[in-house]
Amino acid sequence: MIKEFKEFLLRGNLLDLAVAVVIGAAFTAVIASMTTNIITPLIKAVFGGSSQFDTLSFTINGSNINYGSVLNALLNFVIVAAVIFFLVIKPVNALMARLGRTPTEEPVRDCPECLSKVPDAATRCAYCTSVLTPTAG
Repeated sequence: MIKEFKEFLLRGNLLDLAVAVVIGAAFTAVIASMTTNIITPLIKAVFGGSSQFDTLSFTINGSNINYGSVLNALLNFVIVAAVIFFLVIKPVNALMARLGRTPTEEPVRDCPECLSKVPDAATRCAYCTSVLTPTAG
């Protein structure tokens, strides 16, 4: 059992995932700091008001609603998503297209019984198990 556990821990995908989580957490901390210390003060300089979004709130019937924290988290998310998209996803997609390794979608059709999408080459529907005649060769 110990040997199997060791093999599980040393499996490449698990180590890659662990590294990605640690780097992601560090990256998120950097973005959060950048949002708090650079972006929100710049917004204050342009629009005036509070220097930190965290202090933005309003009160309804004695309940304090801190919408500034939500704005900060939303701004952090948008920045992280934009950086990942423009610095990771777009370059990897361009590289894969250049290498001719873009994934192609398998042609699909509708099952005549349940109207689910099934591959053209399927001989049985995965959803309703009705028998199908394959259309792809």
